[in-house]
Amino acid sequence: MIRSVVRGVGAETPRRIMHNNDFVNLVDTSDEWITQRTGIRQRHIASDDETTASLGEAAARKALSAAGMTPDDIDLIVLATSTPNNTFPATAVEVQHRLGMDHGFAFDMQAVCSGFVYALTTADLHIRGGMAKRALVIGSETFSRILDWTDRTTCVLFGDGAGALVLEGIEGETGAGARGIIASSLRSDGVHRDKLYVDGGPSTTGTVGKLRMEGREVFKHAVAMITDVVEDVLGRAGVTADDLDWFVPHQANKRIIDASARKLGIADEKVVITVDRHGNTSAASVPLALDAAVGDGRIKKGDLVLLEAMGGGFTWGAVLLRW
Repeated sequence: MIRSVVRGVGAETPRRIMHNNDFVNLVDTSDEWITQRTGIRQRHIASDDETTASLGEAAARKALSAAGMTPDDIDLIVLATSTPNNTFPATAVEVQHRLGMDHGFAFDMQAVCSGFVYALTTADLHIRGGMAKRALVIGSETFSRILDWTDRTTCVLFGDGAGALVLEGIEGETGAGARGIIASSLRSDGVHRDKLYVDGGPSTTGTVGKLRMEGREVFKHAVAMITDVVEDVLGRAGVTADDLDWFVPHQANKRIIDASARKLGIADEKVVITVDRHGNTSAASVPLALDAAVGDGRIKKGDLVLLEAMGGGFTWGAVLLRW
């Protein structure tokens, strides 16, 4: 059996940091209002010369360095994003070119905030199916480009950034004790489309559009949906929440993270939280949090790690892996 093992992680954030107080002159809000309702204190905002591709490339290079590999070692790039550099070609292909790769294959994955979990699962399937030996999985976003900066309910929530990891297929043991991706669960339900969406697109308006969200509706569904896929992957692996070393959730709102952890019975000290410094970076959210927890020594080889995310569509998913 082939198991997809994480070999390295990396992350990149834009140079500019925007604090909550910076919004006071833009919309009717305050640092206290934002912090109490979301847990967000700051976020990174891309400058004109920083794009989804450039951030993704930088994160990919750091992940490759951590893995002790070069672009020549990679067969596949899956890049999760809702803010591509262009409608086409795929931003993954641009990153492939930036890395100097003229081999393998690359494509984008669009599942909004669940994008990285979808991309990781997709790369794992390609590796286990023999289509690739090593893969770069990237989540990269410049959500600041699609925000309505007059809408205080959304513009304060999102930020820009990128995270990446290197997966390698190895033959060996299976089961919850072996390193690598153990189980994944993906779901979607288009009936919720109007609760979180962008009001534009090539086929409808011919424009990029702006992000729109019914925040209370998203919150109402989030905890139940997250619990659904998490319980699914734990059941498939034959483990419980008590067996987890780390829970790395999508960083959208600290209230959602806390409520989900409580419902799943995951202790606070096992939850990785970076929403305070990054805001909601959509598909970049989970790998940014992973990079932070690996970088500061919390996540170590052999740890059992649970990833989860939920995004517009709705889409939602979870991945369980042994680090």
